[in-house]
Amino acid sequence: MADTQTRVNKARPRTADTGGLRVGVIVGGLVVALIAGFALGKAMDSSSASGGTPAGATPTFNEASPHTHAVTGMTGSEVGGLSINAAGYTLVPKQTAFKVGVQDFRFLVTGPDRKPVSTFAVVHDRPLHFVLARRDLSGYQHLHPTMAPDGTWSVQLNLAQPGIWRAIADFTAIGAAGAQTAITLGTDLTVAGSFQPTAVPAVARQVAVDGYTVAYEGTLQIGATAPLLFRVYADGKPVTVDPYLGSYGHLVFLRELDLAYVHTHPETQLQGGAVKFWAAVPSTGTYRMFFDFQVSGKVHTAAFTLDFGN
Repeated sequence: MADTQTRVNKARPRTADTGGLRVGVIVGGLVVALIAGFALGKAMDSSSASGGTPAGATPTFNEASPHTHAVTGMTGSEVGGLSINAAGYTLVPKQTAFKVGVQDFRFLVTGPDRKPVSTFAVVHDRPLHFVLARRDLSGYQHLHPTMAPDGTWSVQLNLAQPGIWRAIADFTAIGAAGAQTAITLGTDLTVAGSFQPTAVPAVARQVAVDGYTVAYEGTLQIGATAPLLFRVYADGKPVTVDPYLGSYGHLVFLRELDLAYVHTHPETQLQGGAVKFWAAVPSTGTYRMFFDFQVSGKVHTAAFTLDFGN
């Protein structure tokens, strides 16, 4: 505003530049600024209201562009899920020891005040995304728990094999002042029995899943985002995927050894029939890359192995 006022003053002829006139200009400028600020605030309130979120309801996250679920570090390669606590929020599981089979898992998310959090932003049609995988990178599941009024989340897990599994909760919490905090927390779950690790599949750019062939184009880089395009085929013919949870797909990376987690979303429009992501990996190492997509109302997951050396 100050720069604008200076330009206005320079452009005005200096014929009767009295003290009263200068005061009038300053006061007028302040009034204009206040009116403009008020109008902008109302416009922003109107814009927020037009998003379809009723008063008092959990607001929806802006999904207007491709993005990762930010945690920390380099854009496009933010890792999460390595800790039960971050930014004052803590993942509190009710139980961490299980038997083999389908099991009910319940947990809380507590906030900086140590009380259960019950207000979350809706991100890609869900207030919380939950990813599960065994420590050998097998058994991947992308689930969506339900929350009780007291803030307790519950979800059915298919713990099909003994061993250590990593449970990852990906959410955006809303604080008392309305501030949104994107966080990814994780905990280990122990499934009783003799652990027999599954070998990580070989590196490949094309995999078969549920009668479909899924291939990707592009080359990932460490710490720098690059485009990846995923195409789905059935009987050699291209298949157009359906929107799933607010986008045309979801892409999750899990790093071997520590199961560091990266979750990214694609561009809002298909590119020549392909789902286009912008992504990066945070370091050297071996990764499993999971592409969730939907066709005819059914969700499928294509899993790829990536090797960036050590």
